[in-house]
This record gives sequence, structure tokens and C-alpha cells, in this order.
Amino acid sequence: MVDTKRPYSIEIINKLMEIEYGLSGEISCLAGENENYLIQNKNGDRFVLKLADAETTAGTIEIEHLAVERLIDAGLDIQLPRVIPTRTDAIQACLMAENREEIRGRLLEFVEGKAWCRSLPAENGQLEGLGRIIAEMAEAMSFVIHPEAKRTHQWDLAQADQHRSGISLIDSPERRQILEWVFHLYAASVKPLLKSLPQSLIHGDINDDNVLVADGRVTGILDFGDCLTNPTICDLAIALAYHTLDENKPLEAASIIIGAYHSVRPLSMDGMMAIFPLMCTRLAVSVIISAQRKKINPERDSWFVSEERAWKNLEVLSTTGHAQATIILAGKTDLEPFKDRGALVTELIKNRQKFLGPSVSPSYDKPLKILHGKGQYLYDYNGRPFLDLYNNVCHVGHCHPKVVQAGQEQMARLNTNTRYLYDGLTAYAEKLCDTLPHELDTCFFVNSGTEANELALRIARAYTLQKDMLVVDNAYHGHTSSMIDISPYKFMGKGGKGRPEPWVHVVPVPDGYRGEFKGQKEDAGQAYGNKVGEIISTIQSPIAGFITESLLSCGGQVIPPREYFKTAFKHVRNAGGLCIMDEVQTGFGRVGSYFWAFELQNIIPDIVVMGKPMGNGHPISAVVTRRKIAESFANGMEFFSTFGGNPVSCAIGMAVLDVIKEEGLQEHAKQIGTRILEGLEDLKNKHDIIGDIRGIGLFIGIELVKDRDTLAPATRKAAEMVNRMKNR
Repeated sequence: MVDTKRPYSIEIINKLMEIEYGLSGEISCLAGENENYLIQNKNGDRFVLKLADAETTAGTIEIEHLAVERLIDAGLDIQLPRVIPTRTDAIQACLMAENREEIRGRLLEFVEGKAWCRSLPAENGQLEGLGRIIAEMAEAMSFVIHPEAKRTHQWDLAQADQHRSGISLIDSPERRQILEWVFHLYAASVKPLLKSLPQSLIHGDINDDNVLVADGRVTGILDFGDCLTNPTICDLAIALAYHTLDENKPLEAASIIIGAYHSVRPLSMDGMMAIFPLMCTRLAVSVIISAQRKKINPERDSWFVSEERAWKNLEVLSTTGHAQATIILAGKTDLEPFKDRGALVTELIKNRQKFLGPSVSPSYDKPLKILHGKGQYLYDYNGRPFLDLYNNVCHVGHCHPKVVQAGQEQMARLNTNTRYLYDGLTAYAEKLCDTLPHELDTCFFVNSGTEANELALRIARAYTLQKDMLVVDNAYHGHTSSMIDISPYKFMGKGGKGRPEPWVHVVPVPDGYRGEFKGQKEDAGQAYGNKVGEIISTIQSPIAGFITESLLSCGGQVIPPREYFKTAFKHVRNAGGLCIMDEVQTGFGRVGSYFWAFELQNIIPDIVVMGKPMGNGHPISAVVTRRKIAESFANGMEFFSTFGGNPVSCAIGMAVLDVIKEEGLQEHAKQIGTRILEGLEDLKNKHDIIGDIRGIGLFIGIELVKDRDTLAPATRKAAEMVNRMKNR
């Protein structure tokens, strides 16, 4: 951004006027962002000469001219800055200065009236009039088509996130937090709607200095220099942002404008939902641009006329939830946003306590009531969006349209069980196996990770005819009795037995940060793997197998050191056991560099268990194994799961695989994961409480410690951080 305003001499302007328009008279420079001059001839007639800067193209000038002419033709009851043609009937005048610089400008009719911001307070009738004018402008300008209208500029509300990096220019931490809230709201509640909202040519800057009033009514609109194709609703949102700056109750005043707009040009529910975030975003963009401009020319007062008023409104609006604000804004329309929010949070908590078992507990100190999800966001009772970095089930985004469509269409056609033949079951099984090493070629379908791990345990015992299992300390594999028995996270925790069953043998967590062997290199991995061999040597009977997550999630987001699984699997197989990989939380491309996390260590397990992300929230899971192992399970006792592998589940599972591939989500996980890890490492260098950063792709852990030498865990701080992150 450069300060390009360089007032020309009155002599040059006078020369331009005489040559191109045959006019002369009193000339004065007007205040404002752009280089404009007031011309008054000897008859007292007034005109405005608007000069074009180097960035203003001929196409941009044509768009501005077409917009004004279209509004005049539409018969709007306002004055507009119409172009006065040159002597040669051109809309733009040109003059070559002595330094060979080309001066370009347009002569516009002078529009009488007083700027809105200088005629306060605004009565309801004036607010309503503004709403109707903006709607009428939208109707008329929707017919203006120009190839260069699909442009962008720094005030483009559809590209507002280009300014997010400018938050760092704001000195006040409290104000920076307000701006973070605004851009988060914009990303979650506006960006997903932008492509579906109606688009048209808009004015782009209906601020309270560009709207003229007289006798309590809108009489004119100025400055069409920011015209561009945008969601039509942006013009209304921009006007609301500025024309409520001096209102004691800005949302109530905005609702009057919206009601009048809606009576002329009815809003959709999506449009209504976007207005509050767009209002806030326009104000946020304004204060950030002001901060940028202060670095260039802090003395240019015209750049900062609305800055403090914008901050004042942002501080008020930031205390209002999206739902509450939108309900107020829609108050003068027939729309009812957030109508079906259900019970209040306090009432819902009481009902849960009354009808659900006490062991079923919600997360966080103050539980969230979630109304809906979309993409990477969850939205609560107040319409507040949360970036969902925790939920590992909705793998391709909450309510992904392709996944939803696949489930709906199959549900409307057929849903039955695997006793019948249908194409979806075998097609999905084949596609799933194609993602795995060729040795893993036989599928069993069930409904949850717990069921799948339970089945894997049964298969291992059927194949080996043994019972004993090796498990990793702190591991979690499910909630049934047998799964709790092989989950130290459960049986060693609250309510657990505090000891393993005789047939369960616990091996150390291969933790290169906190464990016995440090680091991620081969020597640490082999040492931990040999610990598995040592424990096997103490077992009095043969083993059925070793079950482990490829990356240890409940165990602390632990990335096992290199060569760990290769060494451990060798000991297990030498003892006659099977190696079971629990990929319930880590599979389907999450690690970025591979589709399955076990591939990180170049090993092939005997059984792979998968669940959670398979159905993107729909209950489906699977066990995939070698044909020989699967055949041993066919011992006369039929395996059947009523819902496992049903047509709807298979259709959804197939859609998830398609989305991962079509949208490049595995590579995306790699890129974003790398970026997050780099950022976290920067934080670690600044904050001693961060003891370790570990992860790969989008499987990431941050370990907090009281002391980096003793590694004493900062348990209380970790819990506090979880809740504070939710409340940001």
C-alpha cells in the first residue's frame, strides 16, 4: 500500500477542464481518500473532477459508468454522480503533463446533500429508506455485466481473509483477540456460503460518507469506484457496518434497514445468516487497513475518519453471539433464524442427568451444545463456531455433501444385511483392500472400533488356539469387557481393577521422550522392541498375539521410534503370535505420508482394525486380514453382524474413500500437519511449559511439563488449556 495522492496544481486542472470540457471557474481540492476536485463555474454550477490513479483501468471506469447509468435508467429516487462527456463524447478526459505523465479524469455531476455521518441522529424513516434504496440498487445492478467486474481489491469482502495477517499490527491484545474472533467467525460462517449466495455487481462501499441525506431521507449515493462482482448481500452488510456506527443499539438499527431491504428484495436464510459476520468483518478490515496506513502516512486524517468508531462498534458486537445477533437482525423480516435450537444448555444437562447413566459424561467444564457441523467446524447453541481439531471421526469434514448424499440415496433404495447379495459390499471390500498391502485381502465388517478389535481378538485366538495377549501400557482398544481387559488405559484407571488379567501382558510405551530409551532413532526403537521379547520370554504359555495402535493415541500421541514394530513383530511371530494393528484413530491418510500409519515403519501386520473415520460419523468398522487367517476363523461357528457391511454403510464408506482421493486430503494432511508442527515448535521455543511436540500429518501431541528436566507433567495446566482453547 502506497500513499499515491499527489494534488496537481490548479493550473494543470484548469488546463484539463478547458481543453476537454470547455469549462473554467473556481477549483478546489476535495478531502477524502481519492484525488477529487470541486469545480464551480461563473454561473454557480458545480461539478466534481475525479482523477484516476495508475491502478484504475479503462474497464474499471466503464463498470463505474455502466452502474450509474443503469441506476438512472431504473428510475431510483436518488441523485447519482453521472458522467459529463468530454467535447469528443468520451467518458474520460486525458491530458499529458509537462513531465510526460498522463492525467486521466472524469467530470461528474455534483450531487446535492449532506453526508449521513454528518446528519445524525437518523430517524427510523431514514433507516428504512436506506434499506429500500440498497435493495433497489441490487435489483438494478444485477443486470450490469462486464468482464472486468470479476476483480478484487483490498476492500473485497469476499476476500477479507487476505487481511488476517494484519492483526499483528494492532498493539492492544484485547483488540487483537476481537479481530481473531471476527475472522474466525468469517471463516466458519461466511466462507462456506460465498459460492452459493447470489452474485451481482455491487457498489462495494456504501459507507456513511457516500450516502447523502436531506430532510430525513436518502437523496444520493456517491463513489462507485469499488464496484465489483460479489455476493449481493455484501452491499447490505457494508452499509449496515457503517450506518450503525453512531447508534446506541446498532443491531436494532440494522434490523430496521434489513426489514426495509427484505420488503423489496427478500433475503434467503443463508443471506440472513451471513449478515452479522460480514458486518463485523467489514469493520475489522477497516481498522486493519487503518493500522497499515498509519505506517505509511499517519498525518493523513482522511484515512482514519471511522477508525475509532469502528473499534467501538466491534467491541460491542463482539460481546454478542451469532445467534442472538442474527435473531435481532431478522426481527423486522419474516425469517426465523436459529428457530429450532431445542432446550437450553442448563435444561439439557438436567435431562441427561435424569435419563442417562452417570458414567456418560460430556466434555469440558462448561459443556457445549452443538447444533450442527460443516466442514472443519462445529456450531453451538449460540451460533458460535469451533474449529474442530479434536474430533477424529468426521474425517472428511462434518456433513460432507458427497458422503451425506451417498447415505441418503442408498437409504432410499435399500438397506439390508449380508445374508443377501448386493454390489456395494464386495465393491467396497475390494476398494478398501486396494489401499492395503496385497497380503491383506480379506474383510469382515462390523459397526465400531470396539467390535472390530473384539473380532480381531477372536480371529487371533481361533488361528493360534491360544489366549494370552500382549498390549502396550496406557493403550485403549474399546469398551466391552474383553476390550477393557486389554486396555491398560481403562483397567489401570479410575474404576478399573488396577492390574491386568493373567492372560494380559503389558509392554512399555515406546516413548522416546519420557520412556526408558530416548529419541526416535533405530537404537531406541530396537531397544523398546526387545522389551517385548523380554516379556514374551517370561510368559509360561504360548501367545495369541500382540495388539497395538500404529501410533499411540490415548497413550499420549506417542510416535514409536524407528524399527520398533519390526523388532517387536519379530519376537511376537517367533513366539507363534499374530500382530494386530489398531488403525481406528490413525488410518485413512491422517498421517499424510501414507494411507495407513503402520506403513511408516515398513511392516505388514497380520490383522488391521479400522473404524472411526471409515464412515465420517456413520457407524462402520472393519477387520482386514490375510486369507489364511480368515479361513481359520471359519471353524463351523458362523460370523454374522446384523448391521455390519449393510448397503448404506458400504455406500458411505465408499464415498469417504472417494472424497479422500478426489480432494487430495492425504497430501493436505501432510502439508497442514507440517505447518502446524513448525508453528508449535516456535511456541515451544518461547514457552518452557511445552516439553515436547510430536506428531506426523494430522496426528499431533503437545506435552506440557512443570519442568523440562524432571518432566513432571503439568496436568492441571493441560486441563486448563483445553478449556481455555474452547473459550477463545
